[in-house]
Amino acid sequence: MTGRRLSTLLASVTAAAAGASLLTGCGVLPGATGGSREPVTVMTWAPDQTRATNMPGMPAMAQTFARWVNSQGGIDGHELRVLTCNEQNTPTGAAACARRAVRENAVAVVGSYSQNGRAFMAPLEAAGIPYIGGYGITEDEFTSPLSYPVNGGLAALLAGHGMQLAADCGTVSLVRPDTLAGDRLPKLLDAGLKKASKRGATDIPAVEDATEYTTQAARARNKAGTEDGCVAAVLGERTQTFFDSFRRLPESAGGAEADGSGSDSGSGSDSGSDEGRDPIRISSVLGSVGQPVIDRTGGARSPFEGAYVTGWYPEADDKSWESMRKVVNEHAFADNRVDPTDTGVQTTWIAYTVLKQVVESLDADTITSARITEALDHGARVETGGLTPPLRWMYEDLLGAPDFPRIVNHAVTFQVVRKGRLVAQKPGFVDVGPTLTNRG
Repeated sequence: MTGRRLSTLLASVTAAAAGASLLTGCGVLPGATGGSREPVTVMTWAPDQTRATNMPGMPAMAQTFARWVNSQGGIDGHELRVLTCNEQNTPTGAAACARRAVRENAVAVVGSYSQNGRAFMAPLEAAGIPYIGGYGITEDEFTSPLSYPVNGGLAALLAGHGMQLAADCGTVSLVRPDTLAGDRLPKLLDAGLKKASKRGATDIPAVEDATEYTTQAARARNKAGTEDGCVAAVLGERTQTFFDSFRRLPESAGGAEADGSGSDSGSGSDSGSDEGRDPIRISSVLGSVGQPVIDRTGGARSPFEGAYVTGWYPEADDKSWESMRKVVNEHAFADNRVDPTDTGVQTTWIAYTVLKQVVESLDADTITSARITEALDHGARVETGGLTPPLRWMYEDLLGAPDFPRIVNHAVTFQVVRKGRLVAQKPGFVDVGPTLTNRG
């Protein structure tokens, strides 16, 4: 009787232990080969539902990436856990997201967007958490030793844009945000223009979250003139709003009224010719103008038809994006925030590609922020399938440009809108490194 009771008790304990093992999973993922590797927790943040630039596709792409790798057994046997946070386009929101990353033991912040670098980098640096593949919009992303950018940021885009415009534009007007980050853009654009011995652009600051830009649009057109003139706008999500105001300018939009002087009053007099189409060429950079915006505004009939656009990566239809498209098709489900042609989504994909390859290179049961940082600092090399040049963040790989010492990828692409599609104006990458290092 006692033996039977003991046998029953042992059987119950064994069954309970087996059940507990199934519930906890012991760190093993479906499809994994075994072992007890711990999950890897990271965070991705971006602003959403704000009055300025919003990037909801970036956290959504992060979640899509996690679903994909976890369906394959995780990253080298580690379940990928992605925390997301609404940065709210405010320093307070950015700092709150960073503190949450610290509190929840994230080993990295990956593929995120914020204009508030000073607010989020300090908490991350204090906790030793690396910032991998941020969008590239703040100075801190290119100065902090814990930042590992995958592109050259706005610095590369603006310098490259100046080089792109120099070939065809006699005069250039630049409309940009009246913010601390925006204050840097004119000098960067001028560095590219002056590479071709062109004079600098007219700087036109504008409120980032305005609902219309008629005054700035009139001044930009007036200063650009009507022959070989170009108007470049880099206002993030509000770039579409600016060019809508630009398109609605009356034919006789006089420079005197818009600019406060009569010296250029006749320069816009012919701007309504060619059946109402403004002869001034418009331009921007990816992130301010992209395929989703072009599609939304009429495709081939979009006001962006013919526009010059500078980007970091190959055009959205390039075959190098096929792997990302496959993952999005199979794992984003009905989440329409994940648009494969969106630059934020693309940057997040590349950032998580970096994370995946670095974690795989560690081959460790436990992944920590210190281990990731050490791997990145000591020569981890990432191949992105042609989306960028090979990425590595050792000292000798850093560009060392003034104000942007952490740039390792100083390549851009020149694109143009033709028949409603962004296509390559010039094949391959253009190196803007010499322009960035030599700018005055």
